[in-house]
This record gives sequence, C-alpha cells and structure tokens, in this order.
Amino acid sequence: MKTVLTHVRINVSDVIKVSKWYEETLGFKVSVRYPEDKPYYIGFESKGGADFSIQEDESYPSKGRVNFQVSNLEKLWDTLKDKVTVVEDLHTTPYGVTKFTIEDPDGNELGFTY
Repeated sequence: MKTVLTHVRINVSDVIKVSKWYEETLGFKVSVRYPEDKPYYIGFESKGGADFSIQEDESYPSKGRVNFQVSNLEKLWDTLKDKVTVVEDLHTTPYGVTKFTIEDPDGNELGFTY
C-alpha cells in the first residue's frame, strides 16, 4: 500500500489571532475560512505537497512539529529570526539537511528546510 500525506492540521487556541500571525509573519495566504462569518477552521494555499490548516480547539492543543520546504532558506531565516521564538537556529544536521525551527503563537513548532 502506498501512502501519500495530503493534509496537515494543527489545533490552536484562537484561529483568528494565529491565522493573522501566519499571514503577516510567514506570508501564508488563506484559501478557506469555515464558516466564513465566524471561522473555527482556516486553510492556507499550498503549492504542491500536503495542505496545511489550523483549527480552533482550546481543549486539545496540538504542540506538534510541521516542516516546510522553502526555496530561499537563508533569506527567510534573516527575515524571521528576530521576530519569532526560535527553537533551533539555522544549522546543517548530521544527515545533511539545512534547517531552522520556530514556534507559532501557540507553541507549535514549524521547521523550515530546503
């Protein structure tokens, strides 16, 4: 059986506040708000790979880690490092991957690689 990851969702305490952070800090673009008038679920545009979304659920925080592949890692690092909570500085792992990891406002870890 071949398995393909198609969607990643993390739970957040305040979907509007956290969505604004993803839009303003990371430049993510919203593709869906559900329901439109008072959303508890927000999905972001994806250019291939798995879809990414957040859902408001104060009773069950995720505290997970999601990795994103980006085209200009060093530029993104220089843009973000002084504006966010850094979990791991930009570095090359023993297995040859260059990456850094930050936290969103709810403590979910977001890794960036190229």
